[in-house]
Amino acid sequence: MRVIGVCRFSYPAHGGFRRMHDSLEEREAYLYDDARMALRFWHFESLTLPSLKAQTNPDFTVLVIIGENMPKHWLDRLHQITAPLPQLKIVPTPPIKHRTALELAIKAELGDTDQPSLQFRIDDDDAIGIDFVQQARFALRRSGRFHRETGRMAFDFNNGFSVKLSDTGLAVRAEFGHFLSCGLAVYFPAKDSKTVMNFGHHKLHQVMPMMIQPAPPMYLRSKHDDNDSGDKFQPRNLVPADEAQKELFKTRFNVSEDHIAEVFADLSALRGKS
Repeated sequence: MRVIGVCRFSYPAHGGFRRMHDSLEEREAYLYDDARMALRFWHFESLTLPSLKAQTNPDFTVLVIIGENMPKHWLDRLHQITAPLPQLKIVPTPPIKHRTALELAIKAELGDTDQPSLQFRIDDDDAIGIDFVQQARFALRRSGRFHRETGRMAFDFNNGFSVKLSDTGLAVRAEFGHFLSCGLAVYFPAKDSKTVMNFGHHKLHQVMPMMIQPAPPMYLRSKHDDNDSGDKFQPRNLVPADEAQKELFKTRFNVSEDHIAEVFADLSALRGKS
């Protein structure tokens, strides 16, 4: 069975953003602005990559969907930081609707095989628990009798944190999410014509059975000025992480607050804020 994740990384899709642009050129200029790209890379390198690198079950693939015109210095950096992770595949894609682009990438990765798959989405500024792949596979095995009758099935690890990264470290809020895209995996039988991108994550429980796993913590969802979710994601009451939470982030997500404070101090300097 394949485990396939998909990640949109500054991909200039038609639609799929709350910020609208009149042309592809305007969208690419916005996406590839150096200050914005620095922010995306800092999150990707501080949250997403460490959590993927430390997966306890390495049998998975993550497709990183990018545009065809990413500036060379950023493209070179993306290849450099993902090179140590053979599970990551960078997929340059022409500008089409973002759901279609990600769907086609998943289907191309699956090919004509007869293998079923577990599929998940991960944003380039979020993290998943280091045992996400292992736990998703385990949940699928435990529910075998059930999904053999129903076909598709979703697994929602709804325990996690909203986080904000800065040069002082992490501000956090523990939460139980409601059908978020992070910490969610979907099982598809072999030869299924659909993918995880054919369904709104917040409506999956309306169209297929869902198993909810309230423990352990399985996601970190970041908040910053460039969140595409905009006003829909305005976490309140974030407070500095305490020592127990800092240790939890290291052990559960391979995320270091000291590293975050260091790299975001560099970003603040780049922006002239320090």
